Order: sequence, then C-alpha cells, then structure tokens
Amino acid sequence: MQELLLVRYGEIFLKGLNRPYFIRSLIRKIRYAVRGMGAEVWIHDGRIFVRGFSDLDEVIARVTKVFGVHSVSPALEMPKEDFDAICDQAIKMSMDLKGTFKVNARRSDKRYPMDSPAINEEVGYRILQANPDLKVDVHNPEHLVNIEIRDMAYLYVKVIPAVGGMPVGTNGNATLLLSGGIDSPVAGWMIAKRGVQINAVHFHSYPYTSDRAKEKVLDLARKLSFSCCGIKVHVVPFTEIQMQIHEKCPEEYTTLIMRRYMMRIAERIARQEGCEALITGESIGQVASQTMTALGTTDDAVSMPVFRPLIGFDKSEIIEVARKIGTLEISELPFEDCCTVFTPRHPATHPKMEKILEGEKHLDGEALIQRALEGVEVIRV
Repeated sequence: MQELLLVRYGEIFLKGLNRPYFIRSLIRKIRYAVRGMGAEVWIHDGRIFVRGFSDLDEVIARVTKVFGVHSVSPALEMPKEDFDAICDQAIKMSMDLKGTFKVNARRSDKRYPMDSPAINEEVGYRILQANPDLKVDVHNPEHLVNIEIRDMAYLYVKVIPAVGGMPVGTNGNATLLLSGGIDSPVAGWMIAKRGVQINAVHFHSYPYTSDRAKEKVLDLARKLSFSCCGIKVHVVPFTEIQMQIHEKCPEEYTTLIMRRYMMRIAERIARQEGCEALITGESIGQVASQTMTALGTTDDAVSMPVFRPLIGFDKSEIIEVARKIGTLEISELPFEDCCTVFTPRHPATHPKMEKILEGEKHLDGEALIQRALEGVEVIRV
C-alpha cells in the first residue's frame, strides 16, 4: 500500500490529437513544482500521479498552484486482488464522514471479477455497517468514496480544487508591465493561467521611488513565479525620462506620454525576449489614463498586441482575485510607485493625438529610450 497524489487535468482533455503535447508540458511543470521533495511524477492510463513525498500538505499546496491542474486527490494505491482489503481501507477512509455518501467505482480492468455496480453495492454495504453516521444518497451525496480498478486499486475521498487553466508555455510568451499596484500582478496571473509564459518589465524612478519599492515589485514577481515557473524581471531606470516629460511636455499630457514611453521600452524588451504581446493591468475608466480614448493613444505607441485581461473588471473584482492569488497584501504595502510621481493636477481624459505628438517633439525620444535600455537590470525570480 502506498500514499500518492492523483492529479487531474481539465481543459487539456479537449485538445484531441494535440493532447499528448499538453500533457507532457503539464508533467514538466508539476515536476518543477515538486522539485527538491524527492517526489516522482508519472502518467499511467490517462492519470497523472505524484508519489515518493514525505509531506502531503506541502505537495498538495505546490501542485494545486500549477496552471493546467484541475484538481488533486490524496489517494492510496494497493493491490486489486484482495477485495476484502479494499473494503477495509474504504471503511477506514470513510470513518470520519457524516451525512450522505455514495461509492463511485470505476473498473478499467474489465477482467476484474466484479463489475462497477457490484463493487459499489458491496463496499457501500460494508461502510454502512461500520459507520452509522452515514446514509446512502446515489443522486446528490455529500461525500464520494472513489475506487478505481486499474493495474492496481486506487482509493480516495477528498477532491481538492486547483487553479485550472493551461500549462505555462503552451500558448506563447508575453511581457507584463509590472508595477507595485494591485492590478498588474492580477493581469499577469490571468494571462499566465491561459498557458502564456510571462516575463516582466518594471519602471523604477530612483530616488523618487525607493529601493524598498523595487523590492516590493520583486516580491510580487516571486509570488507569481511559482505558478509561472519562474519570471525574469527587467528593471528599467525611468527617472531621466520622467524628468524630461515633466519639464518639457504639457502638464495634462504627462501621464499619457509617460505611458507611451513605457510601452515603447516594454516592446523593445519583449521583442528581445521573443515575446508576442504586452500585458497591462488597465481597466476602462479606473483612472484618467484609462479612458477608451487614452488607452487608444498608448496602444498607438507600439505595433505589438496589448492584452488587458482586467479591461471590464471593477476594482472590487480585481481585489478579490488579488486576495485569492496572494498578491494583495504585498500590493497594499505603502511604498511609492513611479506612476504616482509628478502626477498632473488635471490629467486629460479625452486626449488629442496631435497634442500628444506635439508634446513628444520636445523630447529626444530615441536617445532617452536607448539610455534606459542600457541601464536595465535583469533579475530572475
């Protein structure tokens, strides 16, 4: 008898002839997640298993964060030949249960002497005899006692939900504009959940933003990195560009011009990293630079697609996701962000592109971008 973790995938099942590619990728990501635990990950008969670990709670915590995993179950593997031993183990696993239950047997090995209904009936009868706190409900049970008959017998009761999605890296690469706020980490997490490998660009305006503010962003990246299988963060020195914009451009357009330069620099880094799109945490109307007109002016600065997974979210919905993924507490730390430096008193909400372009003529744009790129610090988390 051996304890193991049964891992289920969801959406991958729909991939038809491409399914083996996605399953192989998912297995690699699970192996990455449990590295250092001495655990073995393998697939057999359509099921992914993890075994050889010493800390069940830790392996569950790690595997349930892997994008592509739909749910997991702590299970026991035992010989299928001894049916009485299977019944005894099913009784033991259900002794703490109360309410209604159902035995759910699946027999992949059709040579097994009992079919699934017979297993259900006999195991269910013995559980009822041993646990008077349980009653049978075959239509809407509170608990399922699962028995799978394959090359071995597998028994489990708990089904623990995981993050779902697709394995990271199966749907390309993208670059996240990562600030220290609540929104951008959530945006990156949501795109990564769809199988996109992300790296990040952070704009640091020292001394107006402190080293602690930079460390806060790296902490956010570390929080994301587990599910994303590591993140490369490009820290861009942005002080000179912000100062030039503040001194030479119309005040009501400084935020938008700043955003356009961020997009240009992020696009250069994204192309160097082989990325196909940019990701931002913007949502319509949340601040002045996120009106539909303003978003159009920032998109105009780049030729690369820009993904905004939060575009229709309100702030409370974003906060709820941030709390779920564990970034909210970090984002709420009171350290400044470059987007709050030199904020105009009356930012333009319906900007005119010709006025933005006129303002940008006062800047030596290409030289500013090149100096910023030369000063980029790359940090792997």
